[in-house]
Amino acid sequence: MATQLYPAPTLIDTLVAAVGTAHVLTGADDRRFAGTDCYRAGEMPVAVVRPGSVAEVQAVVAACAAAGAPVTVRGGGASYTDGYIHARPGGVTIDMLRLKAMVIDEINAVVTVEAGVTWAELYDALQARGLRTPFQGPFSGLAATIGGSMSQHSVSHGVGVSAESLVNIEVVTGTGALLVTGSAGSSDSVAFFRHFGPDLAGLFTGDCGAFGVKARMTLRLTRRHESFEAASFSFASFDAMHTAMRLVALEGVLDENFGLDATLQQGQLGRQAGVAAKAEIAASVMKSAPSMASGMKSLARMAIAGDRALKAATYAVHWTVEGVDAAEARARIATVRRIAAAHGEEIANTVPTVVRGMPFAPLTNVLGPKGERWVPMHTLLPHDRVPGFHRALVDYWATNRGVLDEHGIVSGGMFMTVNSGFLYEPTFYWPDARSIYHDRMAPAEHLAGLPRYPQSDAARAEIERMRTEVIALMHRHGGVHFQIGKLYPFLEGRNAASVALLRAIKAAVDPQGILNPGALGL
Repeated sequence: MATQLYPAPTLIDTLVAAVGTAHVLTGADDRRFAGTDCYRAGEMPVAVVRPGSVAEVQAVVAACAAAGAPVTVRGGGASYTDGYIHARPGGVTIDMLRLKAMVIDEINAVVTVEAGVTWAELYDALQARGLRTPFQGPFSGLAATIGGSMSQHSVSHGVGVSAESLVNIEVVTGTGALLVTGSAGSSDSVAFFRHFGPDLAGLFTGDCGAFGVKARMTLRLTRRHESFEAASFSFASFDAMHTAMRLVALEGVLDENFGLDATLQQGQLGRQAGVAAKAEIAASVMKSAPSMASGMKSLARMAIAGDRALKAATYAVHWTVEGVDAAEARARIATVRRIAAAHGEEIANTVPTVVRGMPFAPLTNVLGPKGERWVPMHTLLPHDRVPGFHRALVDYWATNRGVLDEHGIVSGGMFMTVNSGFLYEPTFYWPDARSIYHDRMAPAEHLAGLPRYPQSDAARAEIERMRTEVIALMHRHGGVHFQIGKLYPFLEGRNAASVALLRAIKAAVDPQGILNPGALGL
């Protein structure tokens, strides 16, 4: 009897068998969107796969490993450092947004989430129980996922860096195996303690997906303190602002802090002018207040103060503190005010009050206030290097003033203290065509009110040049980075033994080299 031959299944066939036809997207628009971040497009993937369970993630990665197909992982899509775009053709993008399981364990003071849960979803679920994680998410938390933040590192709301709230993590390696860290890695225990032997969880935070696909994470819980106070100060100079931020951070009383220069204060913040926006802000302020009376007082102060002082400030910093009761919150903010008053002038605390009530704003800021393209950079600097870097950057902008003016490029800055460092985030705005990323990520009603611009290849070339040169300037002043992706030169100048270990780990967990090739420079 003759043997009947069947064609070997293609990678797409295998992926469909793993997750179902509806969850393997091969249309050109879906693939182009998945292959584009806030800044630019990479190689277009051959498919976008949306697994619905950890087991399906394992099956997808195993199939890609067998086919030698590169894999990148997309969470909320807030990357601007080539984090999930493909460096090689023929790749597969794993979209994690169907992985939404969440288990809140109040007894053990942990919460376990799948990688597609957003920070806003976690925040709302915990707030309803009077709980929180120490780190509560980035400003982009309506879209940003917990898995994405663990891969890239995030800062903004709450204490420290996203990875510092992590207890245990489950990671799918480049072979499709499931690796479990900490106490959860023991068959006789559960996810409640990270430091059971070597800190394996740490290897998979900030790896940009180069070492594994984040599947499930357990985070620490604490009681949420409803009593809070906020303060805002304006500063006449960068040095005065930095000194105040450094000294306030040293006190260890803060829950949140961020500073803005005049460009961002008058641009990004200045566009919250519509009636609907103001109504949403008012509702959020009332929701976050510990009582209706305190909420009404906050709204009254905001109405009286307006935003004239904020818009007039050269630099402004906004601080929020929490307390177990009102007395502790007032004592903490008094410490902030005492230090800041020696260097600046207090202004209305409208901005931090709004941010407390509405920590995760819609993704309108993926474009500038007039529909311009936007891309930030950032570096975390030791405090003693901050003044020198700032002066060098000011000189750099002056040297490039002609180019900036010629192409309508505007630069701004955002600042934050993070643990023992100072986050300095320069941004670019320039008139240019928006991409499928912006059309899908920004709210449609917001886009409808913005102008469109023709594509400007000349401006893009200058942005790319200046971005590269500013990053080099950051490194010359001892800066490091979150969200390394494929942008920041992570391996440049690193200790040789560290690089050898990183390459050995990569070879062990990803023997085919399929996991986000190019990330971390690996």
